[in-house]
Amino acid sequence: MAQISASRRAALRAELLTLVHATRSSAIVDRIDELLAEIFAETPITAPLQLGLGEGDEDQRIVVTGMGIVSPFGVGVEPFWAGVRAGRSAIVRISHVDPTGFPCQIAGQVPDFRPQQFMDAKEARRMSRTSQFAVAAARMAVAAAGLRIDDGTADEIGVVVGCGSTALPDVEQAVTTLVQRGGMKISPFFIPAALPHMPASQVAIQLGLRGHLSAVSTACAAGAQAIGEAAEVIRRGDAEVMLAGGAEAPISALSLGSFCVMRALSSQGNEAPTTASRPFDARRDGFVPGEGAAILVLERMSSARRRGAPILVELAGYGSSSDAYHVTAPDPAGLGGARAMRKALLNARLDPQQIDYINAHATSTPHGDLAETRAIKQVFGEYAYSVPISATKSMIGHLTGAAGAVEASATILALCNDLIPPTINQEYPDPECDLDYVPNVARPAQLRAAISNSFGFGGVNAVLVFRKV
Repeated sequence: MAQISASRRAALRAELLTLVHATRSSAIVDRIDELLAEIFAETPITAPLQLGLGEGDEDQRIVVTGMGIVSPFGVGVEPFWAGVRAGRSAIVRISHVDPTGFPCQIAGQVPDFRPQQFMDAKEARRMSRTSQFAVAAARMAVAAAGLRIDDGTADEIGVVVGCGSTALPDVEQAVTTLVQRGGMKISPFFIPAALPHMPASQVAIQLGLRGHLSAVSTACAAGAQAIGEAAEVIRRGDAEVMLAGGAEAPISALSLGSFCVMRALSSQGNEAPTTASRPFDARRDGFVPGEGAAILVLERMSSARRRGAPILVELAGYGSSSDAYHVTAPDPAGLGGARAMRKALLNARLDPQQIDYINAHATSTPHGDLAETRAIKQVFGEYAYSVPISATKSMIGHLTGAAGAVEASATILALCNDLIPPTINQEYPDPECDLDYVPNVARPAQLRAAISNSFGFGGVNAVLVFRKV
């Protein structure tokens, strides 16, 4: 790596001192710019820049004060973080449906989920598993944030939940009933269960929230976009507090068949499920499906301080873009992902060298992981080889519409604990994916700011930037 020699440093110092006595200010500025360009050309930045914190209007700064997670590691933040930091895999043989005959027979399933712990049993039977996950995660997030919901606050608390598709198990059941028994035997609760905005609506109904309500359905970027858009809802004054995140429960014969015929899923891991999801590894062959949800409580920093709420991190930046390339494949050059990262960093007023960690989208597909690696290199330059990167999907699979929210939660927990989760199943390095993916073992680090990437079918890209307060 090039370094400035002692003699060159002395010459630069002498020239800068000479400029102090110059009379034309424009000449000083021009020459200083030339010298700085020369210095940085000779000395690539490969280490984090110092991060200044605490600037800005607290009414415009958005913070995270609560978090709820339902994941293949179990229900709650604690089992999720325990599994992720330990580098364990939660991938198992599918038990929700009979996977026999499908090339992929494994998934990240939520174990021991009992919806009646979070809602009335009768209400639970009338909603999809996706909505059940969303309600459970929302209740945990509200409790963690110490958020009071009553007639005095309910009008100012809103919800936005992302999901990738309608409730596929419910769709499958309705179609089966239609074919076998006729249309008039379809459940009257099918449509209310299957609409894409119902996870958000059920959170509002079950918790009594009367503020802004919306949904995001942008495939695998939905959870991240929901969080980013929720922050904008607060900033423009349409809510004081937002519950935002993603939820998905897609595991069914319909989803398995649909993804398998696209050749999107891993077909090599049925005999060894825990090693099937291997982002950035040379032997990766497709993603492993998963289910779950994560909901964050977002509010203004000023509001959080007034009520003495626990501030986890600040949501400092958000960027979104479109590849405008293909319905399923990413732009191989990673141009769209790079644009979203640049937008998020600009929104956060941070330089790439001020990012200490990247939680990658990293689905374990041959083309997707390579495109993301190229995108990171475009944005971070030489520093791309120094910034730690890891893939949560290596442990829990791909939660589609919930992925962005669950991985944002992993990013937040990494910042809070100064610990970078690993990318497991890193056994055979891919020479084209040649960055620091924190292989197999978690890594302690002093973290100040981090990025969470989410990219979806149709070329949608969403990037969140979090930082310590």
